[in-house]
Amino acid sequence: MAEHRLRWLGHSAWQLETGEFRVLIDPFLSGNPVACVAASDLQPTHILVSHGHGDHVGDTVELAVRTGATVVANYEICEWLTAKGVKNTHAMNLGGGHDFPFGRVKMTIAHHSSMLPDGSDGGCPGGFLLRLSDGRKIYYAGDTALFYDMLLIGQVGLDVAILPIGDNYTMGPADALRAVELLRPKLVLPCHYNTWPPIAQDAEEWIKDVRQLGKTNALALRVGDTHVLA
Repeated sequence: MAEHRLRWLGHSAWQLETGEFRVLIDPFLSGNPVACVAASDLQPTHILVSHGHGDHVGDTVELAVRTGATVVANYEICEWLTAKGVKNTHAMNLGGGHDFPFGRVKMTIAHHSSMLPDGSDGGCPGGFLLRLSDGRKIYYAGDTALFYDMLLIGQVGLDVAILPIGDNYTMGPADALRAVELLRPKLVLPCHYNTWPPIAQDAEEWIKDVRQLGKTNALALRVGDTHVLA
C-alpha cells in the first residue's frame, strides 16, 4: 500500500501528504497559539474547509491565492473565498462526493454553526470522509456534537477518525468516546483541545479510555507530530 502521512499542525489543522499531493484541512495557523508552522511554510495542492469559523477558515485565502491550491468547501464558503480573490474552488454540500486527484471526498453532516469571520453566512457546517487512492478511509469530523448517524459513517470501515474532544464548543471527551463506539475506526486521533483554557483536556486520559473499549487504537499526537499510514 501507498504511504500516507497525517501531520497535526495544531488545534484542528492537519496536513495529509499522499503521493504527490498535500492536502490541508482547516488551516488555522496565523493567530493560533499552538501552531507548529507558519502558513508561509506550506505549499498545499488542496485545502478542505469544514465550516466558516475563523479557527477553521484560518489562512485559507492567503494559502490559496499564493499557491493556487483548490479549496473544497460548501457553496457559501466557496462564494465568499472567490470574492476574496481565491481562483480555484470546488463547492460541495452535505452528502455529496467528488473524485479529486488524491482520492474521493464526501462531505458529511456536522452539528455546529458556521458564520464566517466577517459575519457572512457560512452555510452548513460539515466534516469530510476521504477515500484515498489505495482505498484507505479517513474521517475528519470537523467541529461537531455527537450524532447517531456516525454509526452510518463508520459502516464504510474507517482506517482513521479525527475527532474533537475539547468540549464547550464541540463534543467533549465523554461524547467523543461514544462517537468512537459508533464509528469503530481502526485508529482515532483527537484534536480541537488545549488551544485555549475553555477547551483544555487531558488527551492521554481520553486515549486510555478509548483503548479500554478494546476495539480501536488511539494516539494523542503532539503538535507537529506525523502519523504514517504505511
